[in-house]
Amino acid sequence: MRALICNRYAEQPDLSLGEMPEPSPAEGEVLVEVRAAGLNFFDLLMVQGRYQRRPEPPFTPGGEAAGVVVALGDGVDGLAVGDRVAVHGRSMFAERAVALRHHVARLPGNMSFAQGAGFCITYGTCYHAYKQVAKLRAGETVLVLGAGGGVGMAAVSLARAMGAYVIAAAGSADKLELARAIGANECIDYSGEDFRARLKRKAGGRVDVVVDPVGGSYSESAYRACAPGGRFLVIGFAAGEIPRLPLNLVLLKTAAVLGVLWRPWTDRQPDAARENLEALSGLAASGAITCPIERKLPLVDYMLAFEAFANRQVTGKWVLDMNGGAS
Repeated sequence: MRALICNRYAEQPDLSLGEMPEPSPAEGEVLVEVRAAGLNFFDLLMVQGRYQRRPEPPFTPGGEAAGVVVALGDGVDGLAVGDRVAVHGRSMFAERAVALRHHVARLPGNMSFAQGAGFCITYGTCYHAYKQVAKLRAGETVLVLGAGGGVGMAAVSLARAMGAYVIAAAGSADKLELARAIGANECIDYSGEDFRARLKRKAGGRVDVVVDPVGGSYSESAYRACAPGGRFLVIGFAAGEIPRLPLNLVLLKTAAVLGVLWRPWTDRQPDAARENLEALSGLAASGAITCPIERKLPLVDYMLAFEAFANRQVTGKWVLDMNGGAS
């Protein structure tokens, strides 16, 4: 089968299109004909050899996709051949891929394959962050950093769907326009006046939950805006800089700093992970959340996508159209 192949780890990704053996589903697995595959910042880190998991090259990268079920392993329930699904796992930048059953969600009829390809990881991460980690309650205030990125947009949309008051922060007017379109109540442009001062005016020091997939220089200001009993969710470091919060500040604020590492959690808690994906599928079917796609590229243009991630030029969600069937 045709697949994108990482030939060796390199700062400038060494990638090519080639042939890889077609997988077959083992017990508890689902084989999917991939129509579209979602791109994430960690895909770049993976092929550079900078991610926590380092498969031996040559390998096929890609962490999420959408397509059609073509075969089921023993013990798989609730799915049938021909079902449209969104999945997450490994080696998704290929014509066919396998996923564990609890990594598979039915794709609602109102979502395209392209939207489904950008669904599992960003929304799965944020739903777990809100439900199991932060225990978000309706009426609370949520601040989302990096609101123009894939995780940030999912965090904004989902927080609004769960009844929160949402403040979106991003580095440009265009990104904030996207955040407003999916439900942000307030917006703050990093590139404008002092971020901390604007945040204080917008939130009055009463932020209940901070979602931080970015890191960098704005994290401490965001933490300082937390209310007593607030929850600061550490999701990633897309800015490249890992912030260091002074512990005396944590003591004085009495707000928790909580790590969100969703993918390992899904394998430790497969039943809860499956329930989360089913709940998200229901929210998408009802129209409460959407998965807007900023750009869709044919598979042959994979290097454009990786270069855009490397140059911090990605806004929203990007997907690869694997075989012309991502509509």
